Amino acid sequence: MYKPFKTPIMRASPDVKIGEPRFSKFVVFLLRLLTRIYLYLFFGVAKIVLKGDILVDAFKRALAGESRCIIAFRHPNGGEPQILEWYFLFKLKRYAAKMGVRFARRPHALFVYGYEVVRWGGWVARFIMPNIGSMPVHHSKVDSRGLARLFKAIVEGPYPLAIAPEGQITYSADSVSRLESGAFRIGFQAAQHMADKNINCPVEILPVSVHYRFGIVGKRSKERLLREIEKYCALSKKTRNLPLEERLRLCRDHILEVNERRYNINSDSSLSFDERLERVINAALETSERMLGIKSEGDSFSRMHKVRQIYWDRIYLPGVDNFDNLSYIQRNAIDLGAGEAWYIGRHQELVDFCLFFRSPLPTEASSLHSKIEYIQNLWNFACRTMGGAVDDRNNIFIRKVIIQPGPVIKLSERLPEYKKNKKTAIAQVMSELEKAFLFCIDEADRTEKDRY
Repeated sequence: MYKPFKTPIMRASPDVKIGEPRFSKFVVFLLRLLTRIYLYLFFGVAKIVLKGDILVDAFKRALAGESRCIIAFRHPNGGEPQILEWYFLFKLKRYAAKMGVRFARRPHALFVYGYEVVRWGGWVARFIMPNIGSMPVHHSKVDSRGLARLFKAIVEGPYPLAIAPEGQITYSADSVSRLESGAFRIGFQAAQHMADKNINCPVEILPVSVHYRFGIVGKRSKERLLREIEKYCALSKKTRNLPLEERLRLCRDHILEVNERRYNINSDSSLSFDERLERVINAALETSERMLGIKSEGDSFSRMHKVRQIYWDRIYLPGVDNFDNLSYIQRNAIDLGAGEAWYIGRHQELVDFCLFFRSPLPTEASSLHSKIEYIQNLWNFACRTMGGAVDDRNNIFIRKVIIQPGPVIKLSERLPEYKKNKKTAIAQVMSELEKAFLFCIDEADRTEKDRY
């Protein structure tokens, strides 16, 4: 009797289709009901505070059509877009009213996200993102349609365009990672376009940094998570009476050694942790590129984004609406390719995290939020080593979220420099944005402390 061949465990899917960005009042109504619960369950957010009046003033100008605003927000922990969107939609108007400010229309921002978000984010992301005006872009291939959307959003306004110039989650709230220039290029182009059309509406960049502070729940959760990491590393007995820094070092080095053995790298104790980690990154990238049959071109970030794009394209097939016309054999062959792509993606996911894992080991004297962030990252390092991804991150309940804006950067005033030398003008703006982010970090540390 005929018995069908067992299908692969991993199943390929048709391309993810999402509608054009729009603003749905019904979806906003649902978010009003559910988002605060979501933020509490996943992040434990008890209180969100906005510092100063810079953000309110920038929104007031933008919503009144007096300026065009690009919100450049830091993205260290994964929850920043959700937190900021919720605050803009449901809290900013009330906060401004207490300052005696009335907006010309309801505050809202258009967030930019990578296409991969609606792939791994499931049906919830595919339903919500386009219905609150969020705009998808590709990281590693030409996306003229996506870039045209961003340009149009800036030129036509009035809602601010929110984008993370670091490009993705960076896993570090107290240091600024590599900044990408795409947002500034589009901002300058929009400013130039409006100047050529004699539209008197300056383009501004508003730096925003998001910081987390913890209480007794965070302190206890931190210790539990570290003990769990020690158990995974089989180090519980060795680390029992050691200082925090040594406990973290032993776990970190054990996970690094596992990765070195995985990629047949000879461990060299004369090298620093960062140097050894860089060797793992290169080996993981070379492995994934070899498995995909592509050349190693560009820096580590561009190589990583390229691998991610290709492996997702083999799981969600671009241009394919359904598999109705495929034979049973063809379908299973495609599923097998998707399974191979998923395993290739495990190398990429390791690189995705390791490129940013550069923070020094905290000590007993370090702030609670610094300790918690490092231990969360150490857990993430372990999970990525075992084949995990960003959704394996352990979120410890937050006592307070601080939204800290920085000084506004006025792009339109820099158009003469931009016309003279585009590359230099963009580099200067990026340098100024980095300084603004560092100001935000210092200001948050100065004014908001952990409770324990």
